[in-house]
Amino acid sequence: MTNREEKATFAGGCFWCMVEPFDQRPGIHRVISGYTGGHVENPTYEEVCSDTTGHVEAVQITFNPELMPYEQLVETFWQQIDPTDPGGQFNDRGESYQTAIFYHNEEQKEIAEKSKQALAESGKFSKPIATGILPAKPFYEAEEKHQDYYKKQSFHYRLYKKGSGREDFIKNTWKTDKSNLKNTLTPLQYHVTQEKGTETPFHNEYWNLEEDGIYVDVVSGKALFSSRDKYDAGCGWPSFTKPIDSYEIVEELDQSHGMIRTEIRSRTADSHLGHVFEDGPQDKGGLRYCMNSAAMRFVPKDKLEEEGYGKYLSLFE
Repeated sequence: MTNREEKATFAGGCFWCMVEPFDQRPGIHRVISGYTGGHVENPTYEEVCSDTTGHVEAVQITFNPELMPYEQLVETFWQQIDPTDPGGQFNDRGESYQTAIFYHNEEQKEIAEKSKQALAESGKFSKPIATGILPAKPFYEAEEKHQDYYKKQSFHYRLYKKGSGREDFIKNTWKTDKSNLKNTLTPLQYHVTQEKGTETPFHNEYWNLEEDGIYVDVVSGKALFSSRDKYDAGCGWPSFTKPIDSYEIVEELDQSHGMIRTEIRSRTADSHLGHVFEDGPQDKGGLRYCMNSAAMRFVPKDKLEEEGYGKYLSLFE
């Protein structure tokens, strides 16, 4: 595995909302908010918002394509926006909030165009895809107060993402088709993932499995956890200190059974996985991701390449 670096640039409306989906994921080194596509050098936020510079708000991502393929970045990008809106995004209107993929080489251009065509033919949207595929132009870093806004002003960010309509649009547009799950899952898998069920401790498939490999979502196949981050918490369920890719994990408040807990769900499949607690190993971050075996499928290290998870072999180097 090399430390090769590439850049990807995406405009998805307000750049506050375009950092979190990419930040702190495997293979991503940095995500910067900024301005691109226009004709004014070193523009200010106010100038860009005036729609007189030709710039759009964008994020520029520095990444290792062997750990985070460009195709996966493009897929994540589409899942953050309304690609049929030519006039902005959600409550943010005007030229500076238009969407675009700015490609840095011919390979990125080809990947982006194929992805756009596939989205247009998917039937997910009734309107034409309005997002442009454009050559990268000079990128100007935004003011410091706009960098990592989702971390610096997390409360306001959450209110804004919800209030703008983006959060609900994403959730409603990218729902997983669950109509056939009863035919593809076992009764236990269905009960756990779709009805928030819980397995019996010490009597489930993976609680004491020590083999090298990864644990993937039983519904979507997305990679969730690595055996390298698994440990014996003494609770009787498979426990991990962190996920492989934090983007695939969604936290929700759970007030069932007279308790206040943090539920863990899979983003792509919207399945119940388990809960996260703050009693994990302190030297590993202090978290314990307590998962249900029935919500996951184990892929052994020696089967990763064969099953299409070859990029995760680097976790075991």
